[in-house]
Amino acid sequence: MAKRAGAFKSEKRRKELSRQKKQEEKRQRRLNKTTETRDESGTAAGETAEGVQEGEGIPSA
Repeated sequence: MAKRAGAFKSEKRRKELSRQKKQEEKRQRRLNKTTETRDESGTAAGETAEGVQEGEGIPSA
């Protein structure tokens, strides 16, 4: 009798590793995109000139 379960597990593991690799590549692209945006404009997207994101810090009166 052949071990079918072993073949299934390796295929399942291969798919999982492929999915994780794809997620990591997406994450790296997002980080690079943020870095490029920061380099071009001097601040990261979503930051004000003072370097504080909106909704944070002390509200002005």
